Amino acid sequence: MRGLIYRGPYNVAVVDVADPVLRDEFGAVVRVSTAGICGSDLHIYEGHGFSDDTGFCLGHEAVGEVMAVGERVTNITPGMRVLVPGSVGCSLCRPCRAGRVARCHNNSNWLNSCYGLHAGLPGSQAGMVAVPHAETNLVPLPFEVSDAAGILLADNAPTAWYGARRARIAYGDTVAVIGLGPVGLMAVQSALIMGAARVLAVDLLPERRERSVELGAEPIEGDDVKAALRAATGGRGPEVAIEAVGTDATIELALKAVRLGGRVSVVGVSHNRAFPMHMQVAQVKELEFAIGLCSVQYELPTLLALTTAGRLRPEAVISHRLPLSDGAEAYKMFAAREDGVSKILLDPDR
Repeated sequence: MRGLIYRGPYNVAVVDVADPVLRDEFGAVVRVSTAGICGSDLHIYEGHGFSDDTGFCLGHEAVGEVMAVGERVTNITPGMRVLVPGSVGCSLCRPCRAGRVARCHNNSNWLNSCYGLHAGLPGSQAGMVAVPHAETNLVPLPFEVSDAAGILLADNAPTAWYGARRARIAYGDTVAVIGLGPVGLMAVQSALIMGAARVLAVDLLPERRERSVELGAEPIEGDDVKAALRAATGGRGPEVAIEAVGTDATIELALKAVRLGGRVSVVGVSHNRAFPMHMQVAQVKELEFAIGLCSVQYELPTLLALTTAGRLRPEAVISHRLPLSDGAEAYKMFAAREDGVSKILLDPDR
């Protein structure tokens, strides 16, 4: 089969790779019909990966058809159309059985908590992908949910919903969303569904702010974003900030921008092991701060219901659909934020 592999910083390529095989009696093999490129894939692309490996398939968002299952798998069968969540757990421990795979008791190597981070768990930007513990890590996809929506439900939409849920958004809140990539745009939708009266959208790129307006947000512009957020909220700041970038600057903006008693939820991936959080300011402002990695499986029942009902529109954040053979160009475009790029879908059959 063909797969999009990581060769080094800013160097990815579509090459022939070995077909995946069943990992064990709990696993499955899925033929990928659609894959996605996630913002967190750019960390690897830009050389800030999670291991020193090269030559492995990238990607952790996929929809496809089950081709084979291990003998211990009973609720997933060949021929089933499935969603492959980006988060990976086991099928044995209590947290994973409840969908909270980020709290897996049996995952001794956190690199195995997501596909496409290293050679030990190859990713889904390929013709097929091997799935460990299929009963936890595959979700049957209703026919009402398109492949395109399914890709957003594999990571971006659940991460956004998780961030909004942990921010405890209440009816009437004003919510600032910082970073308007696919996760940020899904956070705009999530906040409004949860009852936010206003969503203030922050991003350096005007085309991303414009896309957020189409989803119901109010764009925040100007060189001093903190001042603009205060001005838009009568000098007080928003009740909630959802940070969807992961840089020191954007996390600090979220902490400083919210009002007294405000709530900050960080879902952007940070590589800083020593973030300089100003504890005195946080204490004086009586802030609530949440950060973590989403267990996609836990959030999916709610999001599938919202999507099938038409209240959540994951497809609205898609900007490009490209063949897998154009994968290298897709990564370049995504990293450079060119051509109004938001979410890129890849077709492994082309």
